[in-house]
Amino acid sequence: MRSGFTMCRTFFIIVFLLCAVSVRASHVLVPMDAEYQKNHLKAYGIAYWTLSKSMKVQWLLNYRGGSFLLPDTGAIRKECTIRGVSYEELSDAEAEKLLTEISSPAKNQEAVILEKAPKVVVYSPKDNPPWDDAVTMVLTYAEIPYDVVYDEEVLADKLPMYDWLHLHHEDFTGQYGKFYRAYKMAPWYIQQKKEAEERAAKLGFDKVSESKLAVALKIRDFVVGGGFMFAMCSATDSFDIALSAEGVDICEPMFDGDPSDPNYQSRIDYGKTFAFTGFTLERDPNVYEFSSIDMTERRRIAKEVDYFSLMEFSAKWDPVPTMLCQNHTALIKGFMGQTTSFNGEQIKSPVLILGANKANGEARYIHGVKGKGFFTFYGGHDPEDYQHRVGDPKTELELHPNSPGYRLILNNILFPAAKKKKQKT
Repeated sequence: MRSGFTMCRTFFIIVFLLCAVSVRASHVLVPMDAEYQKNHLKAYGIAYWTLSKSMKVQWLLNYRGGSFLLPDTGAIRKECTIRGVSYEELSDAEAEKLLTEISSPAKNQEAVILEKAPKVVVYSPKDNPPWDDAVTMVLTYAEIPYDVVYDEEVLADKLPMYDWLHLHHEDFTGQYGKFYRAYKMAPWYIQQKKEAEERAAKLGFDKVSESKLAVALKIRDFVVGGGFMFAMCSATDSFDIALSAEGVDICEPMFDGDPSDPNYQSRIDYGKTFAFTGFTLERDPNVYEFSSIDMTERRRIAKEVDYFSLMEFSAKWDPVPTMLCQNHTALIKGFMGQTTSFNGEQIKSPVLILGANKANGEARYIHGVKGKGFFTFYGGHDPEDYQHRVGDPKTELELHPNSPGYRLILNNILFPAAKKKKQKT
């Protein structure tokens, strides 16, 4: 009798344990909504870290701010805890129900599979500290590894080793950022100009403008061949201007030692650019501006009401722009830079406007296709420093772990990891 009781009890214990195993968490959900995520920026680092361990991630577009669904491992949960990232545990049944709901045609949501951690590189002077640029700053904060290359490596064809390239706020026109009027006597300006001229000569060029054009052409080829390129601030319009002015001297004597070509505006070739067309170059070397592309000097918006809106796309039909716009808010605080925003009338028609201040006629965040690759241009210098100036202290991202403006940068970093569908828009 006792033996029968013991066997019965053992049977129920086994059944209980089997049931417990069947309902235990087998997925980790990293929510990206405003209410439940403590650190949005480091959450991207968790997704990247998971990919780097040869595990796939599902990016749940438009679900709770663009959440991530990860396999459940002790290592992932431990990593979330260490980095201060909020997460929830889901059973197989709960995860399956969630994915079924997302797949409904009635919902503007989609689950996109991220397969491989993209290899990231930043085009930047080697001696620039990480906090000199918003992208290097957020990469460091999110604990996403990256390499740094500059003119030498680009011209030596090192870019094809990477999946994703960021352009530090560079001047590809050879005009040293148009800082001439304000800083021509500053020691740092004089030193940087000297170093740029020496580097160009070492690489076999007579002028800095010629070496920067050669770099811009290599970057163009990287994108056309299937690379992903992201640029902010002055790297956006100066890159396109350099391409459009190939074979034309647009630099005044204080920049390159000889006069610019007469009537050079008429020789600009808009067919060579990525994003912009019909722009007029700023001829005056004393004006801190490259062209009519940038809206900085024409903006009449008070800081308190300076916001831009993210566009809404179909997650199922247009996953690419939807990925790039994932956020826990559709309204992003504005911020300025040498190139703050883009003239909406001078953006090529195939280019998608992802974020804009329509009342001011300006685009803040744009994306396009070039050959087999993609590019994204983001206006402004630092999403959490409204009007960054030379010498200002760095932004402490520990104080802005949920920054919507910085999330847009990190969306782009994960973008190359996704299986791509043909874009409909």
